[in-house]
Amino acid sequence: MKIKRAFLDTEDGQIHYRIGGEGEPLILLHQNPISSDEYRELMPLFIKEKKLVIAMDFLGFGESDKPPRMYYIEDYAKTVTLLLDKLGIKKANILGYHTGGFVAAEVAAAYPKIVNKLVLCGIDYFEEEQIKKLYNKFSEVYQIKEDGSHLTKRWSVRLSYVDLELNHRCLLDEFKCHGYPPYGPLAIMNYAEKSLERFRLINCKTLILSGTEDIKQLEKLGIAKAENRKFIGETITNAKMVNIEGGTVYMMNQMPKEIAKVVMDFLDN
Repeated sequence: MKIKRAFLDTEDGQIHYRIGGEGEPLILLHQNPISSDEYRELMPLFIKEKKLVIAMDFLGFGESDKPPRMYYIEDYAKTVTLLLDKLGIKKANILGYHTGGFVAAEVAAAYPKIVNKLVLCGIDYFEEEQIKKLYNKFSEVYQIKEDGSHLTKRWSVRLSYVDLELNHRCLLDEFKCHGYPPYGPLAIMNYAEKSLERFRLINCKTLILSGTEDIKQLEKLGIAKAENRKFIGETITNAKMVNIEGGTVYMMNQMPKEIAKVVMDFLDN
């Protein structure tokens, strides 16, 4: 069950990805501001289910290069197609979480022939006020402070809902984004107004997953609304919605068995 690492060369830099297994391809796209490490626990479970699993780091995240310009959801979607081309994959299932969910949705909208089934996790429709709050929240996260206070400040942010080991992993990924623009939030802000229009173009079978604790936390921050996720489910044709009880923003790491079961039931039926 060996998972290998490799790089894809693009005109905008190298893209790091993890790959393992054999069988039907499944692409995993991570949230902001972390990396393909988000799927460290899930990948072996999907490999056991006879899937060829690929998890990539978006440009500007993880071990991938920083893009030479601002990158948008459409740009990230294009990099997914470049990776599939390199690997000789004509069609794949795609799972994306938060920022990765928007990218996965755009791949299905813009390149429908290469998507078999789609899993969108924690994806939201953002209203104007929520977009502003999203930007304000993350614009401070990536700033490097001369006294190093940004390092200790971020340590306590997740401790109420993640253990020490996972918190450390998330921080290592997050710190790789410091000193650079908030690529993920800026890309989502650019995409927000046209997101519903793009969602309506999705015609493949789609599973929409929501962690119950994730949406509660986002509602508390004023960034998202549960009813907007339901609205997305009504906007996308052939969409099925499933709530993951107790799922936090890091449910991919914390609840891999539960996530894998729901996703496999959807992919295999």
